Amino acid sequence: MNNKVNYTLIGISVLLGLAVMFGFAYWMLKPSSDEETQKYLIYFDESVLGLNLDAPVKYRGITVGKVIRLRINPKNTEQVEVTVDILKSTPIKENTVAKLTAQGITGLTYINLTQGANDAPPLKAKPGEKYPVIKTVPSFFEHFERSLGDVSAQLSATLYKTQKLLNDENQKQVSLLLQRTANVMDKFDRLLDDKTLQHFHSSMRNLDKITAKVDTTIPHIDAFIDKSSAWEDNINSSFESIKGTYLNMNKTMSNMAVSFSKAQHGFDTMSRNVNNTMLESQNVMIDLQNTLQDFEHNPSNVLYKKTELKTAPGEN
Repeated sequence: MNNKVNYTLIGISVLLGLAVMFGFAYWMLKPSSDEETQKYLIYFDESVLGLNLDAPVKYRGITVGKVIRLRINPKNTEQVEVTVDILKSTPIKENTVAKLTAQGITGLTYINLTQGANDAPPLKAKPGEKYPVIKTVPSFFEHFERSLGDVSAQLSATLYKTQKLLNDENQKQVSLLLQRTANVMDKFDRLLDDKTLQHFHSSMRNLDKITAKVDTTIPHIDAFIDKSSAWEDNINSSFESIKGTYLNMNKTMSNMAVSFSKAQHGFDTMSRNVNNTMLESQNVMIDLQNTLQDFEHNPSNVLYKKTELKTAPGEN
């Protein structure tokens, strides 16, 4: 019996199977006569790892096209230019965006289209563009990578600051602080012994008693405040009376001041008259004294002497 394997036959069978599969796939993806396609350009700023030629383009989970070309953007080397072929019946609007999406765990990637507002106008090529350009949004992995990069940068900054904070000098200061804290806690423990706690409880009981006495005293204080208010009203009325009396006294003092002023004027006049009278009396006494002196020396001369009239200057 011949057990040798015919490798030629197996190779031919495999090739025929692959040809049938590719033919079936082409037949499935080939648009019918009534469904023509439209080419679009998509520019990705991220890596397109896993995206290959003939990768599907899906719209809400439905395959509506495929990738027909992949290349670096000639105008911007930081972008990847992807040319896709999509059925014209697909509603590609101006707010439609494309996003790279992983296809299971195979590592393959497809382009997922998401539509915005339903009333947006259809996407058309702008002047200078060969095909209409579909906008893109970062994929999940791009978001994750950016977030991971931010977290890594923040973690590195935190580690650097921590390393800078925990240098030799700061470690000595921290050790000293911990030692002092331990000493303070030890003193605090010794301070709060049983005797101190008993004094504290006793003080709290006394404070409760004082609080109770204050509670019983508050009604008396309220009554005293009410009486004080009435007493204050009486004092206010008394002050008003005193104020009126003071005003009347002020008027009386003003009148007395006017009277004293008039009396002082009369006293001044009478004083001048008395002074004149005293001067005249003084002159009379001087004349009387002179006369007595003359009488003592020559009495007859005083009795019989005739008074000589003195002539004024220029008279005979």
